[in-house]
Amino acid sequence: MSGSAKVAPARRRRRRSRLKTWQWLGPGLITGASDDDPSGIATYSQVGAQFGYGMSWVMLFSFPLMAAIQEICARIGRVTGAGIAGNLRRYYPAWLLRSAVALLLVANVINLGADLGAMGDALYLVLGGAPALLYVVLFGALCVGLEIFMQYRNYVNVLKWTAISLFSYFITAMVVDVPWGKVLHELFIPSISLETKYIVSIVAVMGTTISPYLFFWQSSQEAEDERIDPRAHRLIDAPGEAPIEMQRIRVDTYLGMGFSNLISLFIIITTAATLSAHGITNVETSAQAAEALRPIAGEFAFVVFALGIVGTGMLAVPVLAGSAAYAVGEALQWPTGLARLPKEARAFYGTIAFATAIGVVINFIGVDPIKALFWAAVLNGVIAAPLMAVTMVMALSPRVMGRFVLPRALATMGWLATAVMAVIVTAMFLTWNQQG
Repeated sequence: MSGSAKVAPARRRRRRSRLKTWQWLGPGLITGASDDDPSGIATYSQVGAQFGYGMSWVMLFSFPLMAAIQEICARIGRVTGAGIAGNLRRYYPAWLLRSAVALLLVANVINLGADLGAMGDALYLVLGGAPALLYVVLFGALCVGLEIFMQYRNYVNVLKWTAISLFSYFITAMVVDVPWGKVLHELFIPSISLETKYIVSIVAVMGTTISPYLFFWQSSQEAEDERIDPRAHRLIDAPGEAPIEMQRIRVDTYLGMGFSNLISLFIIITTAATLSAHGITNVETSAQAAEALRPIAGEFAFVVFALGIVGTGMLAVPVLAGSAAYAVGEALQWPTGLARLPKEARAFYGTIAFATAIGVVINFIGVDPIKALFWAAVLNGVIAAPLMAVTMVMALSPRVMGRFVLPRALATMGWLATAVMAVIVTAMFLTWNQQG
């Protein structure tokens, strides 16, 4: 056999392996990528400008916690065939369901407004021409139109490919002058402060990284993928499917969350190396961060950073609106799912359109987007801990999960993540009280 004949099968095997990995990536990749939304970019830019590299350790620290809780949420959806809200409705008191869904809606709508505003501002900085608010309206309409009218499988592929836009922040980190030795030192040997602004910023970063809307989205997407696949079944009914499905969930989730946190780290590094290094410590929006980069890092870095805001927004806005619609729909027992035709799930799609429309309106009524953005991140951090506790109880309940209650290692990591969020939020309130 010739050398080329031997190489061909090996190439085909590698191609099949890459294709299999891409096919396995879905809810986890989309969830992780949507976490780096324009609001998240603003939060990471703020801490990079204010604290330099001093908060980069949070991204390394939060990765296993974030990955564990997202894997747990994905397991709940795949095992039970229902999302977080659906299982809350089935097994827990109505007040708990209503509280969780109401808090999620408030945080999501504020995030939608901030994300759409940041997308409009970013595109205006690059293109000029039309007013930024017109871009906000166009982005809102485009996101709703794609989510409602595009065929589900095609739409999922669009979201997966949109995640590539996050590489823009890797590019910006590579084109600016970064003292990598100092970055590594702060990453692994952090200097932690007990000042209120430092602790509140940690809560904001953790609330941006470990966000309730991610819990609802990934669990509901796992349930949806199972529902539309004629070969798939709820694992509680078909335990034979569990080994391959659990492996897929783990690969999808850990790659997605790893990608998310790595990009977040690059955003902190970029703004620390440029803005903080030049004395610019007061960055309030992602668009402002992009504009501040222009005179320091050059036109290329500015354009890449700004267009990255638009790309991540195109991914995050549908996830924010969709997670709200899944939560409300499952709570009220509506027909839910992006695979359904609009006429089959009018209330579900109506919620997507309504939540996005309110996000657009926020940009027209004079709500301070800077304060709204920051406090939405803090609100996410505050409500994440009790919601994570409820999720852990659910995932460890044989009544809910049957034989697929969490293995000990994953349960330990999930409770650790919950405890960390609770401790950080408690520390924030304690420092506020001491200063008050």
